[in-house]
Formats: sequence, C-alpha cells, structure tokens
Amino acid sequence: MIRSIVFLSLLGLSTGCAHHQNAPTAPTPLPETGWNAQYDQRYSPSGWPEPLYADVYTPTTAGPHPAVLVAHGGGWTRRSRGDMSDIAETLASVGFVVMNIDYRFAPAHRFPAQLHDLQVAMHWLHDRRQALSIDRERIGALGFSSGGHLVSLLGVVAGDDGALDQPWGGPETRLAAVVSGGTPSDLRKFGDGKLVEQLLGGTIDEVPDAYHQASPVVHVDSDDPPFFLFHGTWDMLVPIDQATDFHATLQAHGVHSELYRMRGRGHIASFLTSGSAIEAGARFLRRTLSPSNQ
Repeated sequence: MIRSIVFLSLLGLSTGCAHHQNAPTAPTPLPETGWNAQYDQRYSPSGWPEPLYADVYTPTTAGPHPAVLVAHGGGWTRRSRGDMSDIAETLASVGFVVMNIDYRFAPAHRFPAQLHDLQVAMHWLHDRRQALSIDRERIGALGFSSGGHLVSLLGVVAGDDGALDQPWGGPETRLAAVVSGGTPSDLRKFGDGKLVEQLLGGTIDEVPDAYHQASPVVHVDSDDPPFFLFHGTWDMLVPIDQATDFHATLQAHGVHSELYRMRGRGHIASFLTSGSAIEAGARFLRRTLSPSNQ
C-alpha cells in the first residue's frame, strides 16, 4: 500500500498541468485501506486458444466492494499486466477489488479476440463475486492506450446484443463506469497504421467493416456507462482528437463523460506521469460506483 500511495502522490504533482472538463464541483473523498493480492490467477476457460492470467487485488475492509477490470497498453501486440501493477495497487488501496489482466496479442490473434478476452474476464469476476466480496452491480474498467480502446469498446458494446456481444458477452459483461487513457476511439483514422493493420488483418480499404466494428465511437448509445477520458495534448501516436471526438459523441448521446487533458505530454509521458489522472479517475470511479448511483 505504501508503494501505491507514494506512486499516486509523486505523480500527482503534475495536477497543475491538466484541465478537467465536466469535473465535479467538489472532489470525491478516497478511503485508505490495506489490500491483499493473488498473482497469476488463470481466468481463461479450458480450451481457450491460450491460457490467460490476472493479478487480483482485494481490500482488507469488509465488502461487498466495487471492482475494476484493468487492461494494459502496448499496441495490441506486446507488453503485460505488469505495466499496470502500480495503478492496480493504487485502486486496491482506495477500496476496489482489482483484476489486472493479460490478453491475447495481434497479429497471432486478430480482433475481436482481445475483446473476447475481456468478456470472459468479466464472467470470471461475476462467477467469483462471493469469494472476492464484489458487488456485481458496481464493476468498472480502466485501461490505457490499446487497453483503453478495449475497455472503452467493452463499455459501449456490452448488452447491445450485436455481433461483438456474441458469443462471450451478455449482461455479465456490462460495465458501470469506464476510465480510459490515450484511447484510440476511432480506428478508421488509422487506416495506414501498422499496429491497427496487425490487429484487424489489413488496411481500411481491405477490411473496412473491421475498422468500423472495432471503433468504440461507432457504438455509442444512450445506455452506455459514464466515461472518464484522460489524454496528453501533445500525443502524436494517438492524437487528442481521438479523445475530444469520443467525449463529444458520448455527450451528444446523453452519456456522462469527463475529459482530463494532460497538457504538454505525449503518449508515453501521459502514461508515465499519469498520477494526477489516475487519482481523478479513482475519484470518478468512487463517485459513479457508489451504491447511491445504482
């Protein structure tokens, strides 16, 4: 817990370099609690194309607790849940059950394999809600970069009964809140990007339907959960219009959305110095996942 609090406090020094649109007038208080961790928990079903694992963090206070599914970045092709360990510990230290997952990589596994991985992770959480003392109505998600894309997509397609909600979706995959940073929300704008081509299996001219289906902004409707988006204003890898357009689309559909602009930071820097955004995101999750909001 000490490591998590130091991480949050030190990186939170950059608060003055951010602008929080649609922020609440008064900050939501964050509790402080101890936590326990279970590492390398297999969450993928038997017979899944490859075994997938998660680290699960549980507060030491009495539940039931809200929970957060956490997904790492890496262009859908690399990295691991270890990148999100500090963030997962921070969330656990303020009262969330946290499931920090790995997922399958492109190009060996094309979209929507990664979304299916998040969907089965949600089923895993629901199946163990009593053992982990989870309130099943208060499950959110947090991700950065490609992980932000995946949690955002999960948030806007769950329960829609469309193609992406089958066969691994269903009501158990519905999120109550989403925190997403550096998010590629409209993959149609990356038609010549190598990482997106590896994920979707071709250029936008070759597989236009895949680009459409894989873009969270396309699936927004009025039933979607509240969103907290954070993004670096100097992000050249995922330009900030990916956040501003997504934010505007959510609002246009009557979905609560907050946009936290991290001034003067690019894609990597906005992750490495994300302490103030994670703190604001944690307050957003406490507020939106409180029992009074159900």
